[in-house]
This record gives sequence, C-alpha cells and structure tokens, in this order.
Amino acid sequence: MNKITSYILLFFLIYLTSCAYEPILNNDNYKFSININKITGNEGINKLIIYNFKNLKKNNEIYDLTLNSNKEKNILSKDSSGDPLIFRIKINVKYSIEKDGKIIINKEISRKATYNNIADKFELDNYEKNIINNLSISIAEIIIESISASN
Repeated sequence: MNKITSYILLFFLIYLTSCAYEPILNNDNYKFSININKITGNEGINKLIIYNFKNLKKNNEIYDLTLNSNKEKNILSKDSSGDPLIFRIKINVKYSIEKDGKIIINKEISRKATYNNIADKFELDNYEKNIINNLSISIAEIIIESISASN
C-alpha cells in the first residue's frame, strides 16, 4: 500500500511541475498597440488606465483610443450620529476604439467597490487609492480584452 501511495504522489508531482502554466492576461500575447487620441474626465483614473497599456508590444496593428472617465463616491449608510459607515466608489469609463478611421468598439464600463469607513483618515485615503487602482486595472484589462476579441 505504501508503494502505491508513493507512486501516486510521484505521478502527481511530475504532472504538476510539467504543466505549462501561463497567465491568461499576460501582455506579451497581444500583437497590437494602443494610440491615445483623446482623454477626458478624471485625470488620475485615466493615468492609471493608460499606464496598463504601456506594456503592449509596438506592432503594425495600432488602435486609436478615446477615453472618458469619472468617479463617484457615495455614502451608503450612516450611524446614529450621522457619521458615514459604508462608502461606495464607482468608476464609469466610456471608450471607443478606432482602426483606420472606423469605430470598431464603442462601450461603457462601470466598476464599483463598497467598503467600510476607517477612523484614521490617512489610512482611509490610502485604502481608497488602492481600490481606485484595482478598479482601473480591471477596466484596462477589459479594454485590452475587447480589442483582442475584435481581432
């Protein structure tokens, strides 16, 4: 019985170490680049989204991007003294992709996150920046995937 168990363990060890795992959203797989045409809206969010396009390889296929973003921060609930308990940040992005002067994609993306209030305002501000960063990365990945799917 012990010999069978060791063979099974050895088999799984070899199987797991020999798999060719690659991240799905690895930017090395995309064979296009994005040219930024027009950017309006929230400057910080736009910079975070555009930063994620920098790793795309420069290639003959160039897509032109027009981007408009905005951020909303709402209070969802308050305690009995009127202090906020729960916040929600929502990022809306309207974008259009053009190739050779023709619009091939025209979409709107919304991502939101809900979080609790933190007594330390410095920590709350850093936490909000982290949330905005993560939502912006998610939106950039969706834009890249939509371009990749249109190929």
